[in-house]
Amino acid sequence: MSDTISIYIAQLNPTVGAIEANCQKLAAAYARGMLAGADLVLTPELSITGYPLEDLVLKPFFIKTALQALESLADLTSDEGAPGLIVGCPLKDGDKLRNAAVLLHEGEIKEVRFKHNLPNYGVFDEIRVFDAGDLPVPMPFKGVQLGVMICEDMWFPDCAEALTKSGAEILLVPTCSPYENGKHPERQTYARSRVTESNLPLVFCNQIGGQDELVFDGASYAMALDGSIPVQMDAFREQEYCTTWRRVNGTMVCDSTYAGYQPDAMESMYQAMVLGLGDYVRKNRFPGVVLGLSGGIDSALSAAVAVDAMGPDRVHCVMMPSRYTSGESLGDAEACARALGVQYDVIAIKPGIEAFDEMLSDAFVETEPDTTEENIQSRLRGLLLMSLSNKFGKMVLTTGNKSEVSVGYATLYGDMCGGYNALKDVYKTDVFALSHWRNHNVPEGALGPSGEVIPANIIVKSPTAELREDQKDEDSLPPYDDLDDILRCLVDNEMSVAETAARGHEASVVARIEHLLYIAEYKRRQASPGVKITRKNFGGDRRYPITNGFRSARSG
Repeated sequence: MSDTISIYIAQLNPTVGAIEANCQKLAAAYARGMLAGADLVLTPELSITGYPLEDLVLKPFFIKTALQALESLADLTSDEGAPGLIVGCPLKDGDKLRNAAVLLHEGEIKEVRFKHNLPNYGVFDEIRVFDAGDLPVPMPFKGVQLGVMICEDMWFPDCAEALTKSGAEILLVPTCSPYENGKHPERQTYARSRVTESNLPLVFCNQIGGQDELVFDGASYAMALDGSIPVQMDAFREQEYCTTWRRVNGTMVCDSTYAGYQPDAMESMYQAMVLGLGDYVRKNRFPGVVLGLSGGIDSALSAAVAVDAMGPDRVHCVMMPSRYTSGESLGDAEACARALGVQYDVIAIKPGIEAFDEMLSDAFVETEPDTTEENIQSRLRGLLLMSLSNKFGKMVLTTGNKSEVSVGYATLYGDMCGGYNALKDVYKTDVFALSHWRNHNVPEGALGPSGEVIPANIIVKSPTAELREDQKDEDSLPPYDDLDDILRCLVDNEMSVAETAARGHEASVVARIEHLLYIAEYKRRQASPGVKITRKNFGGDRRYPITNGFRSARSG
């Protein structure tokens, strides 16, 4: 029985489906772990294939390719004295398909454990594609009994209890736990419960990186018996760290200490946006992004996030003024572009609007201008951005925030067009807070400049779409402080109109917002993906019918 073991935590950023590239990343991390003198290299859940796999995992050839990759990785461990390697892979178990953690050692697949608790809520629907495994038993490795629990298995007491009863000495948690506001302390609360119940220490190895709408923030750690965190790895970046464990009076004790980068709530939100957008662009091989820079706060913050994610050379901003665009907006947009150092062009839409007026003159005869003409302006801007995207290859970055997307204050095929939206799950009040924060902080790893990158006037002026004379957002919507509180009640907390109104809002206003929320569902179904920030994003977390006659104001 060995009294020491070194566990190398490899917090990696795989790409879903890129099995060969992921295996190269795993092999490189394994080689570094070997150089560090590790006995065991621990990697995240489904590290061979990336996560989440969705229906990709239902393709038989994909599963066959993943198994071949697993067998190739086993060859890395064949040298005498080489460390073991724990990787994640989907595996067939008879006629069942399971989410597996696999121990590779001495050139072989030594042990396999299957995920027992399959999440089926919010963005997770593993029950749809995987079969649950039995309660786990320990993996014997170099005289130490390893209790492997895959991600969700840590959220419930049953797996830790089974591992404790069968002799586990340390709990290992390969996981893919996505970011959302407040998630990191919640994870550690569950881990602390398992440590307390089992009287075993724990190692948590999380994935890093963006995958469509999800962002995995890493922040892996080791937890001691008293619930303390001797090793806390960095958030929002790839990192590897070797922990050393020693058996003392029958208990595994961590001899390593490390306090990594842990941003506060505001910086975490910003870092999630940067990582989500940057990985979406990189992994889908776009050369960069193009976006409309209106002189408003949403497009300014989106541009800042894009520059921090990719650098100014990969961001192209375009001001598209109309007859309603103020000189103030023109000046603010130009000042923002200069502060960020991006390519900046001005393409006036007046000639296009005149052409549309002429084309539609007969069809619109004897009608008064209304939102139709406003939407034509927005859609023409979308057409211009898509044309630039088609010609030069950069992805259109759309800029609508969660408050506007919630109530349909956005134009389909206009300001909603684009390939990705960094602000999709960010309420307007948070847009203001993040903009102010970015002007006073440079995030870790950011590629953008320091200083005031969003001109102060953009932050303090009244929001407006500038689609008609003297237009202000509050002409159509409640003040954003009120609107966002109502939306957090209705969307994030699924409260009724009456419950929301009890917080001090006028019931008729809440009922109207609920109605707008429901009737805008068809727009959101056609919207681009965007970074998940809250626990109820529009996407996997919240799946409402488009045709929906329910209104809580009418239902008591």
